[in-house]
Amino acid sequence: MPDERDAPDLLEPATAGRGRHRSGRVLLAVAVGLAVVIAGVALGLTVSRSDPVSSRQASCGPTAPKLSVVGTGQATVTPDTLTVVVQVDAGGSSASVALATDNTEAAGALTTFEAGGVQAKDITTSGLSLQPQYAYPKGIPTVTGYEVNNTVTATLRDISKSGAIIDAVVGSAGNALQIESIGFSSADPSIAQNQARARAAAQAVTHARALARAAGRSLGPVCSLTDQSQAVEPGFDQLAAPSAGNASEASVPISSGQQTQTAQVSLVYSLERAG
Repeated sequence: MPDERDAPDLLEPATAGRGRHRSGRVLLAVAVGLAVVIAGVALGLTVSRSDPVSSRQASCGPTAPKLSVVGTGQATVTPDTLTVVVQVDAGGSSASVALATDNTEAAGALTTFEAGGVQAKDITTSGLSLQPQYAYPKGIPTVTGYEVNNTVTATLRDISKSGAIIDAVVGSAGNALQIESIGFSSADPSIAQNQARARAAAQAVTHARALARAAGRSLGPVCSLTDQSQAVEPGFDQLAAPSAGNASEASVPISSGQQTQTAQVSLVYSLERAG
């Protein structure tokens, strides 16, 4: 009977094989893990380099060199709207008489505006006051009557007819009416305003490029762009009313000319070393 110690170990090859397979799997897992880590680091670096937000924040940081420039631009527009302000004055021995007289004269002016093509929505009572009038016999204030001032603002959207309309309004109220002011404006000023802003921004960019080039630098990202433009209010001019006696012969020449819209922008660039 053979000695069991001399019998070949049939289990040894299988056990050895399993050990080798286990070691291989461990090594493979380690290699995969390292590859994932390396890939993650590489991906993170790529994202950080290509992220425009992170890049701009770094370039526009508080310690980063920057260049600030200001640009201005202008654009002209031909006004198409005329605003006229008239005042109708009336007096009377009592407040009610003064108001009634003023109402009659003001109503005539309003009717004349509408007859000239001015829409009712474009006619506004912009001021009304009633004041007592005093005399001072022997230094004692005594009411002698009342005066009413009625201010009307009308928007005329056809400037070519405005002269004739103003003539007619003056004639409707006689000496009781005076023209306080007229002003020209554009119904849609945004077109000229945006054109002026675009020219202001273009000028700022041109100045920034020239300055950076002179300093041996190149322009980086835009850190800020600020619109510093201010709205232009319609210009008002005083216009003397013709006398009532010569209203039929009066001529009120109206010329709108052109208005200039001005814009200003402030632009801040980061500066980089020239490549």
